[in-house]
Amino acid sequence: MSEPARRPSPALVELSDAHVVHRARSGGLFGRDRVYALTGADLAIAPGETVGVVGESGCGKSTLAKLLVGVERPTRGTVSFRGRDLWAMPAGERRRAVGSSTGMIFQDPSTALNRRLPVRRILRDPLDVHERGTRAEREDRVRELMSLVGLPRALADALPGQLSGGQRQRVAIARALALDPDLVVADEPTSALDVSVRAQILNLLLDLRERLGLALVFVSHDIQTVRRMSHRVITMYLGRIVEESPAGLVTDRARHPYTRALFSATPGLLHPLDPIPLAGPVPSATRPPSGCPFRTRCWKADGVCADEMPGFSAASAPAHRFRCHHPVREDESTRGLVPRSDPMEAS
Repeated sequence: MSEPARRPSPALVELSDAHVVHRARSGGLFGRDRVYALTGADLAIAPGETVGVVGESGCGKSTLAKLLVGVERPTRGTVSFRGRDLWAMPAGERRRAVGSSTGMIFQDPSTALNRRLPVRRILRDPLDVHERGTRAEREDRVRELMSLVGLPRALADALPGQLSGGQRQRVAIARALALDPDLVVADEPTSALDVSVRAQILNLLLDLRERLGLALVFVSHDIQTVRRMSHRVITMYLGRIVEESPAGLVTDRARHPYTRALFSATPGLLHPLDPIPLAGPVPSATRPPSGCPFRTRCWKADGVCADEMPGFSAASAPAHRFRCHHPVREDESTRGLVPRSDPMEAS
């Protein structure tokens, strides 16, 4: 069951018109192509809030996550941490502020952990780098972290290769929590795990969020899991945030056609839906379409969609906004949204 929406609080981390553009390996004789990984992102994360981020591969979810923890610098725009511009801070201050107040759980624990270091060293490293406490206090903290995530103390001297996938991910979670962060960003934290282990890790994250009062950003392809974990859900497409919705409304009251299409592709046992077919592949991030980036796959697209990118419109529910010239009606069922007798065509 999704979490109830929360009242706005002062932002812990905030993105304002954030853009990330990379140089691609492809291109012509006089210059390489540009990859528009993130375009005009505005997002605020409040203390204690869980924000889910969904979208297809390559939509900018991981880039957004890296901006939030200061791993990547925006090409344009600002990242504010507790009201201060993160990239206007001196380098040392930025490392201390972000390093001690944020943690990140990466997608694949088998590659995110140093395979040559035992669990004890992996968990102690953040404490050593930030010089937290005495040596004895750091060892005590390592034992506390292992207990917190349900790892037996006997595994303290084990190498990552000697652990199961679920145990490795618990180590990764414990490392992210080592410095008592206010914000944890989990980038596809269960995608490399078996289904049974995945449920254990998700329940662990929910439990830790409640016990520690964490703000959590949960990045995933699985819209149903995100809905269950989150207070608010962000939908991304080709580097843009196209909808922001309270988690309880994202499945049957989403206004953007792409969000509805994502939900329809998620298997359901009680009320199964036929997936909404999307015509053609995701456009290239080096040459995004004009206007609305989703128009080349959208069954509602017309000329105005090609001419201009829609601004954000507010839905009837608080904290629900979307960017679409022809949104789905709030009371419109996802079932039968696209007539099967009318094949979709790219605009």
